[in-house]
Amino acid sequence: MNKLQIVKPEDIEKRSMEIITSELNGRTWPEPQFSIIKRCIHTSADFEYADNLCFSKGAAEIGIKALRNGASIVTDTEMAAAGINKKKMEEYGGKIYCFMRDADVAEESVKRGCTRATVCMEKGADIRGEVIFAVGNAPTALVRLYELIQIGLKPTLIIGAPVGFVNVVEAKELIMETNIPYIVPKGRKGGSNIAATICNAMLYYKG
Repeated sequence: MNKLQIVKPEDIEKRSMEIITSELNGRTWPEPQFSIIKRCIHTSADFEYADNLCFSKGAAEIGIKALRNGASIVTDTEMAAAGINKKKMEEYGGKIYCFMRDADVAEESVKRGCTRATVCMEKGADIRGEVIFAVGNAPTALVRLYELIQIGLKPTLIIGAPVGFVNVVEAKELIMETNIPYIVPKGRKGGSNIAATICNAMLYYKG
């Protein structure tokens, strides 16, 4: 039986990051991408994020700067919204929005026969100032963002991390075809926890 490590509570995350770095066997990435990759691995215990997490040029830097300037975050899940560090957001003057439970969103989605995530993205498009869209569940949210970009929407950054099997890969590829900065885990992997983790990695970055 392996012996338990004796680690002080305040040192657990630091030790986890040391283990992750060690198990990457010398592989490194430029910062701040490396910090984001390590946090995604830390959240999921899945080292495939080292290879499938894609950044458009300067995307991480753009996201960090925007958050420090008080950018808003719009997400398609209550879970992602709950997972983003509100204290840090408030410190920088930003707000987190999730419209999935709004009555007008539910009503509009039924009326049009579309997902609530689609309507949420439309509602988020009306927010003024810098906006980061963090999608952790619905590929339809990414598809609608792509459509809105074609008619003039210019979000600061898109975190495209829906998880699943139906239109997930295709929706992510649409976002990566735009000229909008993006952070996207290629393939089927992602989720609300990963979308929130990427936001938090940018909020926590000290570089």
